[in-house]
Amino acid sequence: MLLKLDLQFFAGEKTEKATPKKRQDARKKGQVLKSQDVTSAFVLLAIFMYLLIMGSYLRENLLTFFRETFTHTVLIESISVESVMEMFKDILVEMAIILLPIMAIAMIAAVAANFFQFGLLFTTETLKFDLKKIDPIKGFKRIFSMRAIIELLKSILKISFIGTVTTVIIILNLSDVLSLSFKTPGDSLTTIAKLTVLMGLTASVVLAFIAVLDYFYQKFDYEKNLRMSKQDIKDEYKNTEGDPLIKSKIKQRQREMAMRRMMQEIPNADVVITNPTHYAIALKYDDATMEAPKVVAKGTDYVAQKIKLIAKEHDIVMVENRPLARAMYDQVQIDQRIPDEFFKAVAEVLAYVYRIKQKI
Repeated sequence: MLLKLDLQFFAGEKTEKATPKKRQDARKKGQVLKSQDVTSAFVLLAIFMYLLIMGSYLRENLLTFFRETFTHTVLIESISVESVMEMFKDILVEMAIILLPIMAIAMIAAVAANFFQFGLLFTTETLKFDLKKIDPIKGFKRIFSMRAIIELLKSILKISFIGTVTTVIIILNLSDVLSLSFKTPGDSLTTIAKLTVLMGLTASVVLAFIAVLDYFYQKFDYEKNLRMSKQDIKDEYKNTEGDPLIKSKIKQRQREMAMRRMMQEIPNADVVITNPTHYAIALKYDDATMEAPKVVAKGTDYVAQKIKLIAKEHDIVMVENRPLARAMYDQVQIDQRIPDEFFKAVAEVLAYVYRIKQKI
């Protein structure tokens, strides 16, 4: 009894890798290998690379925006609903020209990061209402689970690393920071912009390093959650391929039906070529309807004896030819015409059969 319980325990333990079907089903449900840190690092790096390359262009656009905005506002002769709406429209257009490229780059980077991780996927499964998601007990378990602890440690790690590298950058450029009060507003903004982009790029690289580690952890956790027990694999096989016991019975029934059909064709054969004990091949030839003789039945051992017994009952000539019987058994299927290489040998056998029948 104890051994049986132990076997049941191991049968239910999820130690097997997920099958392709299990992976496909999980993907349909939106369960894919994904690291949010990879996406964040990709987006952050793309944005700050854009700011680094297009910094001067953005600076000129911003200066032009403020200059035209203040000039236009000061020159307004009369304030009215129409003039205010026109001013707001111009402001929105100018801000859109400046901000839309940044938003577009962020969106493209996010889509690209997700595509590189799990490819194209569209599913509505994650949007469906599920009462399990608001179960307080399961929610409590998630809060104090090992995964939550790892996420907390990962967040602390990100804050520590990013905070450290940004602090180092400020310390290395401390003289520029301290001299901001002595610079003109334009120079101060330029210095702040340079430091911001430098800290952003450095933080992106650090976050990318953490994202690589997180990706491997997510992969380990993903594979762990998809693991299956031996019983799960058996159940999946039954659901997809059918019960092996039922399939074996179906195949057995099909073999029996094929055997019956084959035995029913033996009385129509012209000759049975034998080994003489281990092989039996029944041939039929009708020069009016057939281009060449065909095999109507074949078998070995017990089946061969059965073929010969039926042939004897119906007075079908049996010819012993060991090499021909063996070669045709291996190369010719039932209801298939004989290959050209056997024409001469079979023709000699049939000629012998026809001579015997004429004598009879």
